[in-house]
Amino acid sequence: MLYKIYKPAVVRFALNIWPPFWGAGIKILSISEDFRQVKMRLKLRWWNKNANRTQYGGSMFSLTDPVYALMLMGILGPEYYVWDKEASINFIKPGATNLYADFELSQQQLDEIWALTAAGDKCFPEFVVYIKNHSGEVVAEVERKLYIRKKPDHRLT
Repeated sequence: MLYKIYKPAVVRFALNIWPPFWGAGIKILSISEDFRQVKMRLKLRWWNKNANRTQYGGSMFSLTDPVYALMLMGILGPEYYVWDKEASINFIKPGATNLYADFELSQQQLDEIWALTAAGDKCFPEFVVYIKNHSGEVVAEVERKLYIRKKPDHRLT
């Protein structure tokens, strides 16, 4: 039922008013019509600064959660489970400005997911997203691993 309204504009609106994103200063700037590209911003606000007056690391980490899972839910549809499984962040330099993250899924990545899950097997794709400052400098690198599998009613075995 949810998949009938699971459209980029609806997802963007819902997440932009979702308290964890809104409160952290996270905003989805755009979602492509095919869910393959998402652009996001983390606004630097007085309440999400750390003791050093730069972006709070938890907000930076939240900027990337659960974007790839939501993109793949939109692409794969209701036949699949898509969950975040693991994530890590490497802080490279302080985030002293608004920060940005661009997420993209290639045709090759999607073809690999479809091939690995066609018979009902689990798949654990890994993605890297770079969080950048307003000058385009990388301030953090986030690695995310997902769990993807067809739901039981759609598996061959």
